[in-house]
Amino acid sequence: MEYFLSRKTCYNLIMKIRPGRIILILFFIIIAAVSGASLQILQQLPDVQMINSYVPSESTILYAADDKILARFHQEENRQVVPLSKISPYFIKAVIATEDPNFYNHRGLDFYGIARAAIKNFAYGRVVEGGSTLTQQLAKNLFLTKKKALTRKLAEAILAVQMERRYTKEEILEMYLNQVYLGHNTYGIESAANLYFNKHASELTLAESAMIAGIIRGPELYSPYRNLKGAKLRQIDILNKMIGHHLADEKEAKLAAAVALNFFPQNLKMRGEIAPYFISHVLQELTDLYGQEMVYHGGLRVYTTLDTSMQFAAEKAVSEFIKNEGPKYKFTQGALLSIDPTTGYIRAMVGGADFLESKFNRATQAKRQPGSSFKPFVYTAAIEQGLMPYTMLQDAPTTFKVWVNKWNPDGTWTPQNFDGKFQGAVTMRTALEKSLNIPAVKLLEIVGIPNAISVAQKMGITSRLEPSLSLALGASEVTLLEMTSAYGVLANQGIRVEPAAIVKIESRDGVVLYQNKIVERRVLDPNVAAIMVDMMRGVISRGTGYRANIGRPAAAKTGTSQDFKDAWFIGFVPQLVTGVWVGNDDNTPMKGVAEVGVCPRIWKAYNTTALAKMSPLDFPRPLIPEETVIQENKVNAEDGGVPEGDLAPEDVSNPAPENVPDGDPSPEEVGGGH
Repeated sequence: MEYFLSRKTCYNLIMKIRPGRIILILFFIIIAAVSGASLQILQQLPDVQMINSYVPSESTILYAADDKILARFHQEENRQVVPLSKISPYFIKAVIATEDPNFYNHRGLDFYGIARAAIKNFAYGRVVEGGSTLTQQLAKNLFLTKKKALTRKLAEAILAVQMERRYTKEEILEMYLNQVYLGHNTYGIESAANLYFNKHASELTLAESAMIAGIIRGPELYSPYRNLKGAKLRQIDILNKMIGHHLADEKEAKLAAAVALNFFPQNLKMRGEIAPYFISHVLQELTDLYGQEMVYHGGLRVYTTLDTSMQFAAEKAVSEFIKNEGPKYKFTQGALLSIDPTTGYIRAMVGGADFLESKFNRATQAKRQPGSSFKPFVYTAAIEQGLMPYTMLQDAPTTFKVWVNKWNPDGTWTPQNFDGKFQGAVTMRTALEKSLNIPAVKLLEIVGIPNAISVAQKMGITSRLEPSLSLALGASEVTLLEMTSAYGVLANQGIRVEPAAIVKIESRDGVVLYQNKIVERRVLDPNVAAIMVDMMRGVISRGTGYRANIGRPAAAKTGTSQDFKDAWFIGFVPQLVTGVWVGNDDNTPMKGVAEVGVCPRIWKAYNTTALAKMSPLDFPRPLIPEETVIQENKVNAEDGGVPEGDLAPEDVSNPAPENVPDGDPSPEEVGGGH
């Protein structure tokens, strides 16, 4: 039996069929194929009602204290969602004119537009116009891949029709304008308005709207940052279309075409051009709180403590001194941190010379020896125990008994002053103003190492402090953030407030997720703080920090680590405390006078601008008992040995004695100078 027809037999049968019937058969075959494909696609398509629960990826935005945008955190998509009411009507009309003139008349598909585009493309021999409606484009952006294929176009059409049945034109338009890609990793009109014109979407003019609308067709081709001439021609084309579709007045459109646009190409640069170290610091805090997914996609609104005018002043001061003074004094890095002592708010932060070269934050992450800038903690402990600024101390060659270790094999230590000279009998006030080392070490013996450590810790030092006499000269490493915040206790009359970079965090819907609470803790008696401030004012008026004089009440302390590896200056007025550090990342020594020659001048240069709008305030007057003759019955000026009754090593509880020898600094490594 023959089951298959031969080719000749099939041909003869087809030739007997009338041509009209052949066309009809082919038509039904095509219809069947399309229907089959549509049915298969329908089964695989997502439910358009998913849009109701769809949450687009949205950038997290950081605001400064004056509401200026500091940064936008995002990964794949830089987007900020806004309602249709906050989008310029000019932009809405420009998009409709160029992308979908029949938007308000069709139900998802514009067959007239498809035919018009096909004829035009055929005439030009290339694709010059698309036939997709805004609804089709939105369906593609939300649900489909960008792969060009017949099945995708069919799926796009089906989804567009379904969306038109379930959502209003306004809802579709709002979703589209927040989804559309507008170049340079920017999605949605709000982010694009900021990128190109540094303004909100609601503020866009006709000229600006036409420029951005022209980018939709070719984001990389028509970006004014890449092809200004092409973008301008495209803008004019959009304006002509708006006139043709009666969406813009001809006179107004001509004026828009002639106006010169003010672009902001600096917005293309990495966010964080202003205060990059501060922004990085906040980013780490946010990531710790909410995780990367929420930070980069959750659309958080973060209100920070940064004062942009102070930040500009800080960056200018640090960069200019590194550039102009760095070669002279042999330093390549610097840091500055400025805090409001009454609130703990960080107002300015510079963490290094160049964030692009090194993201390591020397204001918050670097632990360095503070040198003599640590001395105020020792003096504060002394004031707490009843000693006064006029208490006499001996500045004379002294050998101290210390723990035996590889640096001190004979168990003794003989520190030196910065200039190698000795002043003899001096008051505590003079010893602090001139930053004399021997009196500071003797004072630490008087107050006791644990007491000095306790004072430093309650004022804000969190790093581990070595329980040795070299502590008085700043041998233990700390951060600039710790030191600056701790000095804030003195500026704030003995009250400590934890430093903060974030005031408030809101969700994309405006719900407050976090609100900083200013918690005040009294850690010093107000008169103790007032006495210390009174003594430290002398550092600027007649001491080692005289170059920092800004013509208003201020107090400070200088500091240099051994071998001049670090130079510090931390000073304050009642409204602001600022710490400055300069040095080298590789710990190479600087020229010795950097501490008194550079840091106070950086501090002055910054504060001259930062405090310009703040009225000068004076510190509270201290209550100092009537001056009397103080007998130095606790320190033997002859031999400088450990006084009778001073704590033995085994009495020191932080840390245990057996952990001390390896970490106890040698005389050569001990900080101290100015």
